Amino acid sequence: MGTQRLRRHQLVRLTDAGWRAILQRPWDAQAGACLSHWAIHRLPLVVTRQPADSFADGSIALGLPAPARWDRRRLPLRVPPAAVLYVDAFPRLADVRGLVPRSAARPVRALDAALQCRQADVRVFGSYGWQAMTGLSYVRSESDLDLWIGVDGMEQADEVAGQLHAFGTAKPRLDGEFVFRDGAAVSWREWVEWRAGRTRGLLVRRLDSVALHHDLAWCERASIFAELAA
Repeated sequence: MGTQRLRRHQLVRLTDAGWRAILQRPWDAQAGACLSHWAIHRLPLVVTRQPADSFADGSIALGLPAPARWDRRRLPLRVPPAAVLYVDAFPRLADVRGLVPRSAARPVRALDAALQCRQADVRVFGSYGWQAMTGLSYVRSESDLDLWIGVDGMEQADEVAGQLHAFGTAKPRLDGEFVFRDGAAVSWREWVEWRAGRTRGLLVRRLDSVALHHDLAWCERASIFAELAA
């Protein structure tokens, strides 16, 4: 597997050999304990932005955001493609509803239903996603509910943004990204501001780059990609 087929916020499950190679590296005691737990329980790692040298040597840049037990450290990792067993995804919104405060249960359930009606692919990353997958302590009272939302184009992004905006000021605060079919990702809150004309540029993140765009050309290319992939 090469990096060309990956996207930010995808999950990667490693082979046993891949974990053995990682554990043989010189880690400090805390990092080693965290990585050992991940290996024993076959927990996933997350695809991060790929630095230029990862394409040169063929490696894949991954991350492990540790839970409270290991001081919430962020452990960067590089693995060869052969170490990847398969690619996975973060939990769906329905799978984390049991973690949100009781006061937010009904609004989150309504939001989930509304997004499903608009055929948006919604995943939960960040603290809520990691706690749902691992059973370890990630969520705090101030934690955002981070949503990865796959969209096909501007029209769907605008429709979904309306539903997110309707969630209002309920806790947890909604954060996250719209991810277009070609891999371009934007903050949903920044998208709303940009579409309303309150900002002149929009920060667009890709697997290997971050760029500020001032026109719709990037979004039109993403829509064309979606049509070709359909």
